Amino acid sequence: MTGSDPKEHLRRYLQVARETLLWKLDGLSEYDIRRPMTPTGTNLLGLVKHVASVEIGYFGITFERPSDEPLPWYADDAEPNADMWATADETREQIVGLYHRAWAHSDATIEMLALDAVGHVPHWPDDRSEVTLHQILVHVISETHRHVGHADIIRELIDRAVGLRKDNDNMGAGDQEWWENYRGRLEHVAQGFGRE
Repeated sequence: MTGSDPKEHLRRYLQVARETLLWKLDGLSEYDIRRPMTPTGTNLLGLVKHVASVEIGYFGITFERPSDEPLPWYADDAEPNADMWATADETREQIVGLYHRAWAHSDATIEMLALDAVGHVPHWPDDRSEVTLHQILVHVISETHRHVGHADIIRELIDRAVGLRKDNDNMGAGDQEWWENYRGRLEHVAQGFGRE
């Protein structure tokens, strides 16, 4: 991509992650998108809520462009992990809508500022709280892709659906029997090392 716009290149990687995260909700029931699938409660809709909050903070507060979105789960008296799950009063549409509005706010910040624009992350240590838009773009891309990875695993645990994107599953060729045999081989090798 010689000669490409570095900012646009970074924004494209962010957008791919955003769309993939939302795609992981497609076709699932309200129960399934809210199900705590790990011992720490990780769930699909909570990941979307969290990543929306991350964008609003890093592309808003960091660059003195706060969003009008109320984020009560960040209040001093909010319960721990309030941004990691959807309450009974929060709908899928509300949280997905919040995420779309976060995109718009973030994209406006990205468009408005140069990559070397300086901001301040209030919750980071003083010795590294001064940042550039470039650093924040890389940080948020990394964070979003990390949570997309979580969503990949959670979705597979729910209904065995896998894939990078709707039009590209990014998986090797093989039917269900092939994958069951493959997993069985891996389990056999693991058992050869015993359980501690």
